[in-house]
Amino acid sequence: MLTGAAAILFLALKAANLLSLNFDTSYKVTAKFDNIGGLKPRAAVKSAGVVIGRVENIIFDDKSYQASVNLAMESKYVFPKDSSLKILTSGLLGEQYIGIEAGASDQNMAAGDVIKQTQSAVVLEDLISQFLFSKAADSSTSTEPLPAAVSTDKK
Repeated sequence: MLTGAAAILFLALKAANLLSLNFDTSYKVTAKFDNIGGLKPRAAVKSAGVVIGRVENIIFDDKSYQASVNLAMESKYVFPKDSSLKILTSGLLGEQYIGIEAGASDQNMAAGDVIKQTQSAVVLEDLISQFLFSKAADSSTSTEPLPAAVSTDKK
C-alpha cells in the first residue's frame, strides 16, 4: 500500500513538472528578458525540441528593470557564446519554455555567462491590441473618397 502511494506521488510530481531526477552535472547561465510572460521556474530549455536544461529561478533586476532568468544547462550540451534565447509557447495556449538557437562563435558558453541576445515572450493581449489599434488607425486615415450622395429628387 505504501509503495503504491509513493508511486502515485512520484507520478503526480513528475506530471506537474515539480520533480526532476537528473543526476547529470550542469552549468549555470543567466539571461535577461524585458518580458517573461508566464514563464515559470522548472520550465524547459529546449533546442531542436530536445530538453537541454531547466529554468532554475526568476528574479527582477531593479537596476536594469528586466527579469533575470537563471538557467541550469546540462553539461553534455555545449552552445556558442553568441547563442540566442527566446521565450516560446507550446501550442496556442500551452506552457512556456525557452528555446535556444546556436550562434557561430568559436567560444562556448561557460558557467556564470550572461546571455545578452534574448527575445521576450509574445503576449497574446499585446498582439490583439496592436492589431485592433492598427485597424482603427487604418480606417481613420483612409484616403479613399467617400461615395457621392445619391439624389432622391424626382423630376
